[in-house]
Amino acid sequence: MNDLDKVFSQVADMIQEARNNAYRKVNEELVRMYWRIGQFLSQQANESKYGDAWIDSLSAYIQMQFPGIKGFNRRGLYRMKQFYETYAEHEKVSPLVTQISWTNHLIILAGSKTAEEREFYIRLCIKERYSKRQLERQIDSGYYERYMLSQGKLLPEPVKQLNENPFMDSYVVEFLDLPHGYRENDFRKALLQNMKAFILELGMDFTFVGEEYPIQVGSEDYRIDLLFFHRNLRCLVAVELKVGRFKPEYVSKMDFYLEGLDRQVKKSDENPSVGLILCASKNDEVVEYAMSRTMSPMMVSEYQLQLPDKSVLQRKLQEFASLPAISE
Repeated sequence: MNDLDKVFSQVADMIQEARNNAYRKVNEELVRMYWRIGQFLSQQANESKYGDAWIDSLSAYIQMQFPGIKGFNRRGLYRMKQFYETYAEHEKVSPLVTQISWTNHLIILAGSKTAEEREFYIRLCIKERYSKRQLERQIDSGYYERYMLSQGKLLPEPVKQLNENPFMDSYVVEFLDLPHGYRENDFRKALLQNMKAFILELGMDFTFVGEEYPIQVGSEDYRIDLLFFHRNLRCLVAVELKVGRFKPEYVSKMDFYLEGLDRQVKKSDENPSVGLILCASKNDEVVEYAMSRTMSPMMVSEYQLQLPDKSVLQRKLQEFASLPAISE
């Protein structure tokens, strides 16, 4: 890029920024309009003496006044009413509704069972700026259930001190087209080829640094499978990929890598590096024993090559939520 192109690119950035701001403003006004119409319909449903058929008459009237307008058929109007009634008394969520698209609202309303789940996905959409397809994928993969189950896991003390647990106990990588009998090298290459989808699963705060990242100790060369930087935690994240079951010796190897990163790569204003050992399966008791004496901030997680059964995840979450009551 020459000097003139760099100057021109600044103008292009201004145009793009203005477009993005205009889109957000249009979306805010659109969602705000649907909210007001939903509020009106909800009030009329309680007060009207015309019966249910008046919704069809209203839809026909709108079409006459605004020929070709979309989304104002009977089904669309009832969605607006449902939208308002779902969030009207939810003080935490109602101020947030204009910050995501109407399409994403419809996906959340259709795919979520509880108020907590709806709030979770709304906040996640705002934070991660999900597109329609990305949000659908997260809901289909049981992201809410997996996230909530992960929060119940015991964390190493150094991870707790970071005031955020960005790691999941189970990752879903259904987007990989791995060959039969795949090896760790196949796994790593497939993740690299699908890095955008992998970042969506990890979380948008993860920034990819490199593959087979070199660490030299003495005259020996070592390589970390994948290295990321987590922007919010401000730390390097080393990821080791294992195609089989978790083994205790993986912990000492990760300890070694984290020490190397902290001594050679970590900047002075960054937090200590964190490790993620990603295995095809694990036994939680074995993991607990293996990690009981390590001081390194480290997590061991499973990966799944197919979308999980959401009903199974929901049952697990219900069981987890009921544990305190049972113990009492």
